Amino acid sequence: MGAFDTLRIANTALGAHQVWLDALADNIANVNTVRSTDDEAFRATYVVFGARGDGGVDVDGFAQSAAEGRVVSSPDHPLADEDGYVRLPDTDMSSQMSQLVMAQRGYQASVQVTKTAQDTYTAALQIGNR
Repeated sequence: MGAFDTLRIANTALGAHQVWLDALADNIANVNTVRSTDDEAFRATYVVFGARGDGGVDVDGFAQSAAEGRVVSSPDHPLADEDGYVRLPDTDMSSQMSQLVMAQRGYQASVQVTKTAQDTYTAALQIGNR
């Protein structure tokens, strides 16, 4: 492992966690998005991660929830069909919030690794200057 590998690996983790946080924010913001039963429900986005051969992490792609969502009775809603039903996303808010906590903690951990590595490299340079 080279001298700057820690920074590189932590940087890949920061980027991956940021993508995860962005996807979760979009999912949470749209958890109550109502559509007509003729349309697809809002599809939550899930980030798929993969390990790099050099120790980092990559975003390998995205998965989406089912387009069917869930059909609920809401006869007063302007988008309700003739039977009084609308389509909502099949997104579990508690799961999204749990993932949000994990993504935030992972991001914070990566920031701390970056800060500690920078401090260590700075201290090593100071030793070399004496």
